[in-house]
Amino acid sequence: MLDENLKTQLAAYLQKLVMPIELVASLDGGEKSRELQALLGDIAALSDKISLRLDGDDARKPSFAIVRTGTDVQVRFAGLPMGHEFTSLVLALLQVGGHPSKESQELLAQVAALEGEFEFESYFSLSCQNCPDVVQALNLMAVVNPRIRHVAIDGALFQDEVERREVMAVPTVFLNGQVFEQGRVDLAQIVAKLDTNSAAREADKIRAKAPYDVLVVGGGPAGAAAAIYAARKGIRTGVAAERFGGQVLDTMGIENLIAVDHTEGPKLASALEANVRANDVDVMNLQRAEALVPAAEPGGLVEVKLANGASLFSRSVILSTGARWRQMGVPGEDEYRNKGVAYCPHCDGPLFKGKRVAVIGGGNSGVEAAIDLAGIVAHVTLVEFDVKLRADEVLQRKLRSLPNVEIVLNGQSTEVLGDGRKVTGLALRDRASGEERRIELEGIFVQIGLLPNTEWLRDVVELSPRGEVVVDAHGRTSVPGVFAAGDATTVPYKQIVIAMGAGATASLAAFDYLIRHAAPAPAATAAVAAV
Repeated sequence: MLDENLKTQLAAYLQKLVMPIELVASLDGGEKSRELQALLGDIAALSDKISLRLDGDDARKPSFAIVRTGTDVQVRFAGLPMGHEFTSLVLALLQVGGHPSKESQELLAQVAALEGEFEFESYFSLSCQNCPDVVQALNLMAVVNPRIRHVAIDGALFQDEVERREVMAVPTVFLNGQVFEQGRVDLAQIVAKLDTNSAAREADKIRAKAPYDVLVVGGGPAGAAAAIYAARKGIRTGVAAERFGGQVLDTMGIENLIAVDHTEGPKLASALEANVRANDVDVMNLQRAEALVPAAEPGGLVEVKLANGASLFSRSVILSTGARWRQMGVPGEDEYRNKGVAYCPHCDGPLFKGKRVAVIGGGNSGVEAAIDLAGIVAHVTLVEFDVKLRADEVLQRKLRSLPNVEIVLNGQSTEVLGDGRKVTGLALRDRASGEERRIELEGIFVQIGLLPNTEWLRDVVELSPRGEVVVDAHGRTSVPGVFAAGDATTVPYKQIVIAMGAGATASLAAFDYLIRHAAPAPAATAAVAAV
């Protein structure tokens, strides 16, 4: 099942096992069970601390548990955790086997202290780049806290179960039989949702923080670069991010980052955060900014109000809040999000195997999505608002060669149709003739670009008609001491490498601003800290 190169690499990792573990497989006579048995056999042969049993009686077949021998510590996979989930499998083997996690001890202690019984089930697809973060977080929780159990389920392999439970997006997490979360979440976010007092404790910590020299709002490539450049100047630097990595976390493959042949979004996001932390930056995750209060005078303290009620203060602020998927803005879209309306074809496409779907958008992203989905689903209808597709010609040729794709030009989506539980169709209007039609389908993938995350900045900093923060060549905004970088700004070409460069530019400009304006008097700083 595993090639020799992979076996060699895995054997090296398995030397880190501290305690013996058992692989307990539940199998039937199917091909996937034979593949799973071969996979587990390969793994067991690589370490004398691993044994294999084939007498499991779990209802889901094929599945297997990784059990710390002689204890109740275990995690379970239903299916074959290959593809993006192979890393989840390796981490589960190590952590059940006693190898320590790299997560902070404070967060692990918070997991261990959770009271109650927690039965988690997470649905993933092997092509989903967001799923491993969820699977790995829940697996770690099950290892740390004996009251937590978790099974990770390959939705494409257990299609009947997915249909019955109406899982139409991955990752989807159930807790004690009820939907708990959909979409990418990390360990801190899961714990914060379970530990209802954590937000108040975090707000108290933030209120106690001294003002910064540079405060970066947002943790994507622009924010990471800005924070690193600021910290290297030896000044007090903080980052407040709703989710570190930002839009990069939703990116499948990255092949245009200079000097990097290929990487994936979550991997790059992890490297960005590690690089930032290594420079002694104060990173505050899960913090959403809600308001910006300019300094009373140049060189004074700018206030950033957070959703948890706390505020952060800094002599300069760099806004790098990025962007999010643009929505169609039609009736039914919000109601059926994750119930047939999706924004990530790589993640959710396998759940629509053999079904009919639509792709909204005729740019590169939309056409690439339609091409990918055509190999999985029964039929794809691509809807483009303009009179022609805007994708590269090579992509258009490929799309038009596919027998199960229909292209609708000059088409306006007017409503997402559903039966109250899931999507059943899409209403369209021909923009030239006014003719209306309804398409029967089960899924709609929206690929119509991005919107900047700047609503909270209206009436404070100058925004373009598209909602982007207006910046000059130095990243300066209309507010003294406030700078901006990345996809949330008017800088053209929304690319990772450009965002990184813009973050560095804004940070250097912020440092130049600081050395040209005197710091506020100590009495003023103390007064702010007491707020």
